[in-house]
Amino acid sequence: MTVQLPNPKNENILVYVNGELLPREQAKVSVFDSVVQGGDAVWEGLRVYNGRIFALDEHLNRLLDSAKAMAFSQIPGRDAVKAAIFETLQANAMRDGVHMRLTLTRGKKVTSGMSPHFNRYGPTLIVLAEWKPPVYDNAAGIRLITSSIRRNPPMCIDSKIHHNNLINNILAKIEANVAGVDDAVMLDIFGYVSETNATNIFLVKRGQILTPHADSCLPGITRGKIIELGRAAGFTVTERNLSIAEVYTSDEMFTTGTMGELSPVIEVDGRQIGQGAAGPVTRRLQTIFAEHTATEGEPLPF
Repeated sequence: MTVQLPNPKNENILVYVNGELLPREQAKVSVFDSVVQGGDAVWEGLRVYNGRIFALDEHLNRLLDSAKAMAFSQIPGRDAVKAAIFETLQANAMRDGVHMRLTLTRGKKVTSGMSPHFNRYGPTLIVLAEWKPPVYDNAAGIRLITSSIRRNPPMCIDSKIHHNNLINNILAKIEANVAGVDDAVMLDIFGYVSETNATNIFLVKRGQILTPHADSCLPGITRGKIIELGRAAGFTVTERNLSIAEVYTSDEMFTTGTMGELSPVIEVDGRQIGQGAAGPVTRRLQTIFAEHTATEGEPLPF
C-alpha cells in the first residue's frame, strides 16, 4: 500500500481563507461554518504544471455548477475565484509540482443547525496549495479490493455535485486500508463497477478502452481528458456498464484523477490484472497525458 509522507516544504505554506492568507496552523474556519456543521461544501482538486494550472476552467465550471445545484447564495464569480488561486500560488512561490484543494462552503451560520436559513454571511472560499506529487506509484502500479460500500445513485445524491460529504468513500477507503491495498473499487446499487473511492476506472480489453457510465460516479476532469485524448490517438473508447468479472479478466486497468493522474492497476481482489504491470495502452496514455499537461492550461500571471 502506498502511503505518501508529508513534504517538509508544506510546513510553512500560506492558506487562503476568505480573503486572508494565513500560515498553515492559523488557517481555520468557524465551528459554525457549514462544512463543519454538515459537510455542506463543494470542492475541486487542481494541479500546477510548469507555470500552468491544468484544466482550470473545467474545474471552475464544476465548482460553480455544484454550488448552484446546492442552492448556495452569493456564489463568488469566476474571476474572484481565479484571483484567489493566483494570489495563493504567488504568495507561496509555487509554479510546478503543486496540488490545490479548492473548497467553497455554504459559509458561517448564525447558530448551529441544518437549515441554510441560518447562513447569513455568504460562502467561505478556501485555497489550500501544497507541493505534492501524484499520490500513487504510477510506474509500479496499485492494488485494489472491491468494497462492500455502494456508490450513491442519483436517486440518493447526484454524483454530478462534487460535494464534501464523502462518508461512503471514506468507509470504502477504510476497507482498503484494512486489506493493506491502495484503494477500493466501488460498485453501484445494481452491482456494476462505478469508480474507486477516489478515482475513475478504465479497463483495456483486446486493445479497446472501456469505462463505466458516469451515472453513479463522478465524471472526472481527468477521466474526460483521457476519453478525449484516447480517441484522438486512435483508440476506441466506450462508456458502458462493466461487471467486476470484466475487471478481473481485463488485459489492463488504470485509474484516473487529479491526485493520482494515470495509475496502472496490477491486482484486484487477489486477481492479477493482465501481466501484473502497466500495459502498453496504459503506458501510451500516460505519455500522451504528460505531454498534454506540459503544454496546456491557464498560465500563471507571475
